[in-house]
Amino acid sequence: MAELHDLTALEQGELLHRCEVSPGELAEHYLDRIARLDDVGAFVTVAEERISTCARELAVKPVGASPLWGVPTAIKDLNLTRGVRTTFGSAAFADFVPDVSDNVTLSIEAAGMISLGKTNTPEFGSPCYTEPDVAPPAVTPWDRTRIAGGSSGGAAAAVAAGLVPVAQGSDGGGSIRIPASCCGLVGLKPTRARISPSPMYGDAAGLATAGPIARTVRDAAAFLDVLAGRRTGDPFWAPEEPLPFLDACERPPGRLRIARFIEPLIAPATVDPECVTAWENASSLLESLGHEIIDIPRPLPVEAVAIFETVWAVGTAMAVVNLAPEQRSQIRPLTRWLTERGEAVSGPEFGLAIAELRRFAAVALEALAPYDAVLTPTLATPPPKVGEIRDDADPAADFEAQKEFTPWTSAWNVTGMPAISLPLHWTPAGLPVGVMLAARPAEESLLLSLAAQIEDAALWDHRLPPGW
Repeated sequence: MAELHDLTALEQGELLHRCEVSPGELAEHYLDRIARLDDVGAFVTVAEERISTCARELAVKPVGASPLWGVPTAIKDLNLTRGVRTTFGSAAFADFVPDVSDNVTLSIEAAGMISLGKTNTPEFGSPCYTEPDVAPPAVTPWDRTRIAGGSSGGAAAAVAAGLVPVAQGSDGGGSIRIPASCCGLVGLKPTRARISPSPMYGDAAGLATAGPIARTVRDAAAFLDVLAGRRTGDPFWAPEEPLPFLDACERPPGRLRIARFIEPLIAPATVDPECVTAWENASSLLESLGHEIIDIPRPLPVEAVAIFETVWAVGTAMAVVNLAPEQRSQIRPLTRWLTERGEAVSGPEFGLAIAELRRFAAVALEALAPYDAVLTPTLATPPPKVGEIRDDADPAADFEAQKEFTPWTSAWNVTGMPAISLPLHWTPAGLPVGVMLAARPAEESLLLSLAAQIEDAALWDHRLPPGW
């Protein structure tokens, strides 16, 4: 007989709907697993008092509630949660408890989901590994000596280890898709402005968005339905979908034209043979499903990289600019290095960089418009060892190593296109390798329809990591 954590998030929601288990019982099941099994650095804070209150409030399922009503989840430690410690992955905020919640937290609560706590993230969500000063490193359950990726590393580690069925991440340069690949999961970065960033609006370049990390495409789609939507005051937003994203998973995508390329975009990276194999096998699978595969040149020029780096550095500096001197002394070497780069950029230079980045994005979007989807590897290598990328003594080398590990993911943050990493390959040593698909802006429904079709053909849900 299957254990509760063996079930998908939607299957757990169905049990709750039939009153075969209560929200409190389901939360207690996962709290017990967290207490015994979180050797993967998933959680920074477990919000037990808040969980009990939420479970008591969910006495009766409302008519028309989300299919994930009552299902446990977790919130990334970059997102404001009123009354729950939120560190932003930094020792400078080790004891910070916000007095407001952001849109992500409010949307999860409004859907009747129960957050079990805050998941591990690197300082201010910047690196592609999760090794902060406020918590142990987040590692992949497939090999606990290797990274879970970042910056949503704790969220991915929690889902992959069976500590929550689905979790929220955020992605400004790959931070949902990178850990999804490292942990053998589905990770979806939605279209720009699909999910409101209220009330902070701190990302002037529009690179970052929240999104779901899950074991299945349908769970990810259902969680996107929870998170999606605008709030009064949003500066821009994606068009609303007439039907739930979950419904898209049951609609055949039709015969699609799918572009593909494998040339690294942001660094002259060497692509591991296992990642090439994953990409080639995904191409063959898509062809077997009736889709047309077309090789294309890289859609972004080399010149876009320096502009992206300028915008990224200023974004890091914006997270640090209002810190008191004693807090600044606590930030990590990489954050300090990026902050110094960002602070050296003038206001007009930053404005010009955003404009130039948008021009590069427009050219890429025009080049990709004839295609329904774009296929690349997610990462250049399987998950590396903990500490292998991080270099506190040489932050510039650290940053270059991150680019070489993630040479494709940030392209879709620049264009604002939705992109999904799917767990389609495992190495002979048992390490997961993701493959990434992107779609035209605001076409998550098509992307999810295609991803669900791939999932039905590939059947990865039987794969479970050691310690499950």
